[in-house]
Amino acid sequence: MKTKFFVTTGVAAAAFLFGGAAVASAAPDVEAIVNSTCTYPQVSSALHATSPQVAAELEASPMAVSWIQNLLNSGPDERRAALNQIAGFPQLDGYTSVINSVAYSCQNY
Repeated sequence: MKTKFFVTTGVAAAAFLFGGAAVASAAPDVEAIVNSTCTYPQVSSALHATSPQVAAELEASPMAVSWIQNLLNSGPDERRAALNQIAGFPQLDGYTSVINSVAYSCQNY
């Protein structure tokens, strides 16, 4: 039950921020997320700049914010495992451009 809760929370968080990058293709490219050195404030600022509506949705969910903060505070192997856990969820479709914008620009904030 606890695992299902965390996976569901992860899906919700990823849908807000990381979107379809985890499910966009047969060989998903999540390396920008996995290897990011950005902090949560940087990610939040980049998200506000690239997609204010998604940023507002994210901030309305404390569980999603917490999941993303935990992801960003993890090392690459833990990030990859967390992203693999939520891969394949259809709720993530449609956010590919958001994740790419945030993952590639957050270091500028």
